[in-house]
Amino acid sequence: MSARSLTTRLIAIGGATVLIGGLAACSSGGSADTGSGGTVQITYQADNSPATAATAKPLIAAFEKANPDITVKFDTRPQGTDGDNLVKTQLSTGEMADVFNYNSGSLMQALNPDNTLVDLKDQSWAKDVDPQFTKVVSTDKGMYGAPFGTSFGGGVMYNKKVYEKLGLSVPTTWDEFISNSEKIKDSGVDPIIQTYGDTWTSQLFVLGDFANITAQQKDWASQYTKHKESYAKEPALAGFEHLAEVKDKGLVNKDYASATQANGLKMLADGTGAQYPMLTNAISTLQQDSPDAVNDIGAFALPAENADDTNLTIWEPNGLYIPKTSTGDKLAAAKKFIAFANSSEGCKVQNDTGTPGGPYVISTCTLPDSVPTMIGDLQKYLDDGKASPALEFLSPIKGPNLEKICVQVGSGISTAAVGAKQYDQDVVQQAQQLGLKGW
Repeated sequence: MSARSLTTRLIAIGGATVLIGGLAACSSGGSADTGSGGTVQITYQADNSPATAATAKPLIAAFEKANPDITVKFDTRPQGTDGDNLVKTQLSTGEMADVFNYNSGSLMQALNPDNTLVDLKDQSWAKDVDPQFTKVVSTDKGMYGAPFGTSFGGGVMYNKKVYEKLGLSVPTTWDEFISNSEKIKDSGVDPIIQTYGDTWTSQLFVLGDFANITAQQKDWASQYTKHKESYAKEPALAGFEHLAEVKDKGLVNKDYASATQANGLKMLADGTGAQYPMLTNAISTLQQDSPDAVNDIGAFALPAENADDTNLTIWEPNGLYIPKTSTGDKLAAAKKFIAFANSSEGCKVQNDTGTPGGPYVISTCTLPDSVPTMIGDLQKYLDDGKASPALEFLSPIKGPNLEKICVQVGSGISTAAVGAKQYDQDVVQQAQQLGLKGW
């Protein structure tokens, strides 16, 4: 398939990336601006997923080789809400790493970027970034992030061998999805994988459904931002209802409460689980842990009630950011590190150590000639005009407790209606802090 075609298509519809306990595991090292012999030392922080480390360490090695006067420590933080809270705490206390990898969109906006982050709009690479990505790392006062990684979809990754064995077709409606899942269950395979051991993964039934909401109501995001729409009513309530339904019908794996994303991807690769609502950038982890199974995995959009409304939700990549506490030699070194990550050499490291879940959003990075067959599944939605951005790229509102609310709904502790109402309440404080009218 043509990488250029996929990239052009995805950029045209407005972009596409999200997604994640305990204290951060930190490597050793001092905090002085310079090390022995005048070497500048900076710290790079990212989440603690194996796929992140698999790219970060070779990237650092390549950067240090190209910049022998700079050394880089790699620190990690938890995924999900715990990681979000740690980032906010470190920024507020002046203890943030010199460069950190974090979400774009609403979660970035929640960091109060005008006061906490360095404006990067004057950097040489900025002109090469797709304008849609620039929007999701910017405010009226500056551009604060550089892209890192590829854009990707949020839908259902599935084992094609299981589907072929049972004679199933990709579902285009919710009823077809449930029918497929019941047939898979009857065959002895777990039909729908859920992994609440990593709480962030609980959100996909809700977040991945957003393109279907947009298909039914084009202005839903803008009306939501004005506090004129909510998750407590249709069409947005459907995501919570679906999350509850699959649990109520016994269609999820028995160890859903403790299973992690790594466990879920292994089930998918082994064929002991057939369908996994997930971000398609998870293909990188699957490539690392189960490389022989990569081309056995496909992807489809979370189905809406009606086939005409079934669309693929797309995420923009994460961003690389510099806190305002990095100054002097550290600031200069941090800017060099970000520029290197988005250079052709840095992009090669990303291609060599990860598996793209979609296209890049900077022209200096291109997809390799060989990409997983799953990318072709995304291509079809894009070609058919059946894809649109996730809510967090159309509205600054995203409550901090969605993943925990989804765990409760998906575990049968709360009903869909209660969960949706709780989430509507969860976003109020953030909207007020952002100074949005109507809240």
